[in-house]
Amino acid sequence: MSFQIVEQSLLTGVWDPTIPQSSASDIAQAVVRGHFGDALRSSYAQSLLQFRPAKTLKDSFHLSASLTDDSETEIARLSLAVACLHVFLQINWTGPDLDFAPFEILQSETQEDLLNQTAIAELAFAGEPAYHLARHAVFLRLAQLLLDYPYQHCQTATWWQLRIHLTHQRVLDEPVILLDDVLDAFKRWQNPFALDNPDLGGRFLLEHGLLYHTFLQDKVSAELFVKAARATDLQYELTGALGKRTKFQQTELSQLVLLAESHLPDSVPENATTSETVASQAVVPETMALNDDTLLEQTEFTSSKPSSGLSSSALHRLDPSNQPPLNPLDQCILLSLCLNVRNTSPLHGLTSEQMTPYVTRVITHPRNWTVHTMALLLRSRLEAGRTRTVERSTLQLQALVDQMPATDADAAPVSERLQYIHSIPLPSKWEIERELAERYISLGVTKSALDIYERLEMWEEVVKCHVSLERPDRGITIVKDLLSGNKVESETVIFREKKSTAVDLEKRRQRLDSAREAKLWCILGDLEPEHAVKHYNHAWDVSQHTSGRAMRSLGGFYFARADYKLTQECLEKAEDWLGAKEAFARCVKIDDEDGESWSNLASMYLRIESSSSVPYDNKQLAFRALKEGLKRSYENWRMWSNYMIIAVDVGELAEACRALGRVVEETSNKPEGVILDEDVLDRLVNAVTRTPATISLEDSSDANRAVHNPNEGYGLLPRVVDLFDRIILPRVSSARVFRAYARLLTWQGKWEDTMNAWMDAYRESDGGKLSRGEIDSSVMVDENGRRIWRDAVGEVEEIVDIIRNVGARLEASGSTKKWKLQAKSVVRSFMGRTRENFEDDPEWHRLDELSDELKRE
Repeated sequence: MSFQIVEQSLLTGVWDPTIPQSSASDIAQAVVRGHFGDALRSSYAQSLLQFRPAKTLKDSFHLSASLTDDSETEIARLSLAVACLHVFLQINWTGPDLDFAPFEILQSETQEDLLNQTAIAELAFAGEPAYHLARHAVFLRLAQLLLDYPYQHCQTATWWQLRIHLTHQRVLDEPVILLDDVLDAFKRWQNPFALDNPDLGGRFLLEHGLLYHTFLQDKVSAELFVKAARATDLQYELTGALGKRTKFQQTELSQLVLLAESHLPDSVPENATTSETVASQAVVPETMALNDDTLLEQTEFTSSKPSSGLSSSALHRLDPSNQPPLNPLDQCILLSLCLNVRNTSPLHGLTSEQMTPYVTRVITHPRNWTVHTMALLLRSRLEAGRTRTVERSTLQLQALVDQMPATDADAAPVSERLQYIHSIPLPSKWEIERELAERYISLGVTKSALDIYERLEMWEEVVKCHVSLERPDRGITIVKDLLSGNKVESETVIFREKKSTAVDLEKRRQRLDSAREAKLWCILGDLEPEHAVKHYNHAWDVSQHTSGRAMRSLGGFYFARADYKLTQECLEKAEDWLGAKEAFARCVKIDDEDGESWSNLASMYLRIESSSSVPYDNKQLAFRALKEGLKRSYENWRMWSNYMIIAVDVGELAEACRALGRVVEETSNKPEGVILDEDVLDRLVNAVTRTPATISLEDSSDANRAVHNPNEGYGLLPRVVDLFDRIILPRVSSARVFRAYARLLTWQGKWEDTMNAWMDAYRESDGGKLSRGEIDSSVMVDENGRRIWRDAVGEVEEIVDIIRNVGARLEASGSTKKWKLQAKSVVRSFMGRTRENFEDDPEWHRLDELSDELKRE
């Protein structure tokens, strides 16, 4: 028997009737048809899954003792791994409830809760815990164990490991990027069905892309989704067609529509010849009607052809209002492409407008229970923010929650529900319920949300609901009852552990309980601000100084009270900078186009200190990381600002000059105004002017360095001049900017431009504004106002000295302008505007003396 056909049936969820009968194929057939109880009751399964209590599940089941390397045994073992995985998915994702008692099949006398707790603990990965109320988690762990052993004959074990990882990531509180060797194994794996079976060729690419989508690696996932569409020969195009969206609309307008056509072998029943028949025969979740007095249920396209612009498209012949039904796998690909639109678009209205046609194209022709569930969920999310659709959005989400346990004759069978479960990012039951609770809160139905959170044992959200209901005392009571043991969670506690180790179970429970207790003390600190410091510190002590939440909360408490020294100490304790640096380094290795990860990596380098200072090598690494990141996030002004600061710190002033210009350009249209770091601007001017302006440019190593070094003197000069002339001066008018510009011009010996720059600086100063009456001196009668006036007197004295010195150089060069008259005018204007309010000030004599000096001259 060719076991490749059996593996193909396991992957597609459709049994090939030509497969000869054998003990191994019988197990595989039961798994494909969703009869997991039969597969797990087989004699081979009973011999393989004999339970003997031990410290870990791997030792408890002692799988290696029953392993052989013959092909039939391997296919039976692979089939049991699939059975365990699908049992876990059925009970936690798709429903319906199991029709057998799983722990009787496992022949375990160990208490069910304890066995499940052990599995939850072992599923914790890289510091992220698995959801503590996941049901029958032991089956996911068994699937992992069965696939961890080598396979010599089964070619698809690697693919099933990919599916295991996808499921495991969705059980964790937050996704955790996999090790490089694991990801590389999936990249290297050669799909044996890719050439002859476009369905399986497309599936693997799609599921591989979904793994990267889980890690938010959008570029890689998008490429794999497109490759999946090519593998199945899915043709699709987002375009426009004339139509109406409302019941009273008179004018036909161009409406977005997704034209799509499948080329996979159709699985439509023989007697189903039209899309309407297909839709009527599909067993799918209840689709809620809109029932709005204005909006139509769906867009009515009034043209049988799409709008102009598609004359060369192969899809131009499709009628937007009557497109052919799509293969369910192609529907999965479209939904995945729709997810990528969400991830790679900015947060504006077009995102929803772009996603809606993808979802509508799938919903129009229901073909599979799980795929249609995902499409309805996406539509519910899209409609949540619109007044006319928010009601259907919420009712649809509630309907999706209610459908899961359905076991009646009209419900979709298990095999259909699981057929495409690996090809779409369908959330677990608890995640959908959590989303429903969040939807209730957005609508102000807090009590219903509270009921859900309590059932899911999400205590932090429970407390927030009580606070929202103005009942913080009840939230405090719940937390204190949990801490005292008066309130016990329904099944187990949240296990938090870096990785499973063979330690005594009781010691492990005590240590993990302390992590849970620390979180509860933090919640109590949030609720009792008068005792917050005490509670956060107690949480830190209870966790044996491992609770990052405790130190983050305490740091936030001190920050709100402007105690920045203590804030810094707390936040440094809360973070593992070395670990974070390694994590972001892996992120950019996986996707070097992720600008945000490059920026975060640079931040980690700057936070790793040695002897209370950041090593220069780390600064250089941060500089390089930011430089790479900016290639991918060229318009991110905040990243440019960070790059500018670190460039100054490492002496790369040419790059600092470029970065300063980019920050000014990117922020010039912001409502809050241009952002300009004047300290950096002064540093750039200093770097130019510290080199002698009259240096000999012949036969001088110093001159050669000054000309060719881009970070100082003549090498930096062209960049700084361009920065002023092209970017800063057209956008910014400030006294400090004009002073910096004047210093640069002085170094160049451009005396007339220098004079103009100094005069511009004076006009933007307090002295200049007081002289022109732009500051009402009558309101500056308090001590602070007098201080401002005295500073302005110093500005007047400064500009008079500059006029004398620079004016003398101009007169020497033949200028006919009377600069001394200009100086007298400056003093006279200032004294005239401020005499009434400040003539009695002890510093007024400075102005009298200055005026007399100018008269004598």
